[in-house]
Amino acid sequence: MPLIPFRCLLLGGLLTAIPLMGATVQADEPRARLNVQAEAQLDVVPDRATLSARLWERTPAIAPHDEDTDPDALRQARDRLEERAAALIRELEEAGVERDDINAGSLSVQPEYVPAPRRSDSDHEMLMRTRLDRPFQVRVDDLERLPRLLDALTAAGVNAMDGISYDLADRDAATDEALVKALEKARHKAELMARAMGVSLGAVTNISETRSPIYAPRMMAMSADARESGQAEYRPGTIVIEAGVSVSWEIGN
Repeated sequence: MPLIPFRCLLLGGLLTAIPLMGATVQADEPRARLNVQAEAQLDVVPDRATLSARLWERTPAIAPHDEDTDPDALRQARDRLEERAAALIRELEEAGVERDDINAGSLSVQPEYVPAPRRSDSDHEMLMRTRLDRPFQVRVDDLERLPRLLDALTAAGVNAMDGISYDLADRDAATDEALVKALEKARHKAELMARAMGVSLGAVTNISETRSPIYAPRMMAMSADARESGQAEYRPGTIVIEAGVSVSWEIGN
C-alpha cells in the first residue's frame, strides 16, 4: 500500500474518533442532584413486658480467718433457696403464667463481708458469709395482668424486684413502619424544595439508612388518682422508635 493513502486513512480515522470521544465525555458529566436527609419518630404502645426479680439466701457469718464456709450450712442455704424458688414458680403458675414464660436463672454464689458486733475490748472486726442468689424473669404478654403478677411475686417473698422492661412482640413491623415514615418525609421535603426552586425531580439515584432503629422504653408511671387511692396503676408509656434516611434525586429544569 502506498504511504500517502495510508496516512490519509489514519488521519480520517482520528478525525472520526474525536467527535465520539467528545460525546462520551459529555454523557459522563454528572447531572445535578438533590440530596435530602430525613428522620422520623414512631411512638408505639408496648404489648409485652418482662418482670425481673431475685431470691437469695445467706449462710451464717464467720470470721475470715476461720475455715471455709461449713458445707452443711451452704447446703442448707441452697435447700432453702430451692424451696423458695419452687414456691415462687407455683405462685406464678397459679396466677396464670405458663411455665415457658418463667425463666429461672443460674445459681450464683458470692462472699459477703459484714461488720461484726462491736466489743469494747477489741477492734471492729469484719465477718464473712456466703450469699446464694437466683434471678427470675417472667414474660408477660397481657399487660392487664401485670399488677396481679407483681402481687404474686411479692406474696412469694422475693428479696428484690429489679424492675419491668417493656417490649414489642413484633419489632420488625414497628421498625418497618418507622422506616417508611422516614422515607415519606424525605420525599415530602424533596418535593417541597423542588417546587420552591422551580425544578423537577427525576429518578432516585441513592438511598441509604442514616440511623438504625433506637428503642427507648419509658418508665412506667402511676397516675395521681392511683396515688391518692393507694392502688397502683401501671402505665408503660410508649416505646420510641427512630429511623433516619438519606435519599438523592436527579433534578432537571
